[in-house]
Amino acid sequence: MKFFMKKNVLIFAYALVLYGCGAGKSLLSVESSPIVTSIDLVNVVDDKVQVGINPGAFTSATVIFRIPKTVPGTYSSDNYGKYVEDFEALDYKGNVLSTTKLDDNSWSITNAELLDRVQYWVNDTYDTENDVADAVFSPAGTNIAKGSNFMLNLHGFVGYFEGFKEVPYAIQIKKPADLVATTTLASDTNSKQELLWDAFIANRYFEVIDNPIMYAKPNRESFEINGITVTLSLFSPNNVYKASDLKEKMLAMMGAQKRFLGDVDSTKEYNILLYLSDINVPDAQGFGALEHHTSTVVVLPEAMDIGRLEQAMVDVVSHEFFHIVTPLSVHSKEVQYFDFNDPKMSAHLWMYEGTTEYFANLFQIQQGLISEEDFYERMLTKITNSKFYDDSMSFTVMSKNILNQPYEPNYANVYEKGALINMCLDIILREKSGGEKSMLWLMKELSKKYGTDVPFEDEALFDEIVSMTYPEVDAFFKDHVIGVTPIDYNLYFAKVGLATKEVEESTGYFFDGQVPFVDVDVKNDSAVFIRKNMELNSFFEDLNLKGGDIFKSINGQDINLETFRTIIGESFTWTPETVINVTIERDNEVISIEGPVGQPLKKVNRIVPLQGATEQTVKLRNAWLKN
Repeated sequence: MKFFMKKNVLIFAYALVLYGCGAGKSLLSVESSPIVTSIDLVNVVDDKVQVGINPGAFTSATVIFRIPKTVPGTYSSDNYGKYVEDFEALDYKGNVLSTTKLDDNSWSITNAELLDRVQYWVNDTYDTENDVADAVFSPAGTNIAKGSNFMLNLHGFVGYFEGFKEVPYAIQIKKPADLVATTTLASDTNSKQELLWDAFIANRYFEVIDNPIMYAKPNRESFEINGITVTLSLFSPNNVYKASDLKEKMLAMMGAQKRFLGDVDSTKEYNILLYLSDINVPDAQGFGALEHHTSTVVVLPEAMDIGRLEQAMVDVVSHEFFHIVTPLSVHSKEVQYFDFNDPKMSAHLWMYEGTTEYFANLFQIQQGLISEEDFYERMLTKITNSKFYDDSMSFTVMSKNILNQPYEPNYANVYEKGALINMCLDIILREKSGGEKSMLWLMKELSKKYGTDVPFEDEALFDEIVSMTYPEVDAFFKDHVIGVTPIDYNLYFAKVGLATKEVEESTGYFFDGQVPFVDVDVKNDSAVFIRKNMELNSFFEDLNLKGGDIFKSINGQDINLETFRTIIGESFTWTPETVINVTIERDNEVISIEGPVGQPLKKVNRIVPLQGATEQTVKLRNAWLKN
């Protein structure tokens, strides 16, 4: 099939590009004409779509065509070229030119001065995630579901010619009549409007990959927030949810974000592309989101109930939306001039992801969406989670080398310790300025100097921040961000009249909230056992019951799944003086234990107000949490 022979289109007012027309090509060099890209979403074959790339004329004998190895925001090597098949380079007469595959993502084309176009087939990532060792994170991946959904993260479909990433692109997409596109990619108003074709333009390759497109049957809601038009487009494979189900929650959340940000205004349009995955079939499994300048791609399981889905959207989308501050606005040259196939990483993941994650939690307490206790619990959870990573690893060294070992496994710590770094900096700024300055103030000041098109020098940022703030900020950076010293968080909590403290809290006898202390062998429902590797409450400890013990009987009742459910029901009537007799099996030994059940308590860490906190520290805490 001669894919590029399907359509002749006027791309720009100044340039006529006729597909397969050698005479036209001789007049337009690759530097002076848009690279015309076509994607066919109608003629899907074996879950693959065909893509064609039609550049202007090359003068060199050889040119290299590349599909990205990695893209901004993923911090991983995903090698999107692995999903490309049947790559061909054709001359003006349709003859195949000689090509050499250099690696997973690159093809060298000889006799490039004769090159008319390249074409290839692209497989998607969503339904192959369980079949590959290093699956692409779903929000950065692609979906091809013929006739129902196409998730076009365009870095998975459209490549670039080496040395020509700054050349404009004209993208033509042939699509099913009943599917609509949601994207912030600019429409090509100079192209002929046709029912089955969408036409878009981009000033350079980065704009192509920065504007994902989702095709689906109409399921969209739009709303205005302080001059920003937000569109939520939702794909629910089993029609469980509509965009209208989430509209009010998104409106309230993003309105609160805009109030938190104040005069930060980097976009007039923002799209949320929400893909709900069917967990019962091969489908996307990497849940989360990937940010772009004016949109975000979100992937979550369709099986979530509405309450959990709403909260997930608040937590995930708020993080992504705050990326309009950094790195989409404030960023280094490594981000501005990103090399998709040999990336040089920035040292400042503590800011790009840490500041963003911190703001995604801080705005919720400042805007009254969560309580102080909820906020404290979130920060404490991050402290706990951060200990699962290398707490003595330099954050800047990790950031610069995040694609390599041993740093890559520590990436997720940017959402834990990265947020905590920003919390500590926020408290320092509040303390030294008498409550007036904050991390939000700092980011606003940086955005006045730097922005979308004005990057900073990576190695100069710390000095820049210190010159704007205080020596204590310099010491913190040197010790805990550049340096390898773990953070004593109680030093910073004390500044706002708080401390972490171990306290005893009530639990159920067999449950801590919704979390059970016991489990059942999936292969034998007569084997009800105490879970290992979790802290047990005082009920188990006082009776000397341990993780791994198998219940044989309780009060003379043989235990299996059904009878244990009865025991759980009875436990709600127990008093601390109730005496039970328990028979368990431990290490092939049967043991009988008798004693009072007591009041079940569990020791937990909490962030609590300090006794005798001064009025000044309480005032500082209010400035921090209530602004």
